[in-house]
Amino acid sequence: MAAKSFVLIETAVGKNREVLAALGKLKGMESVNTVTGPYDIIAVVVRETLSDIGDLVTSKIHTVDGVTRTVTCLVI
Repeated sequence: MAAKSFVLIETAVGKNREVLAALGKLKGMESVNTVTGPYDIIAVVVRETLSDIGDLVTSKIHTVDGVTRTVTCLVI
């Protein structure tokens, strides 16, 4: 069974569209949406394991120019 998480993402001012486009190209993203509230983007990530989710967040999402902070919420 695949692992799933919601990744709450804050972006730098003026970078929301660029971050949204870059995240949409990453493998494992089920959806990527701009939202209102304390976070700018919420991504639904589905990978084979929880470790794969961690790797995607740390090596791919965190390295996108304009991402300033993330919070990962694992679905249980």
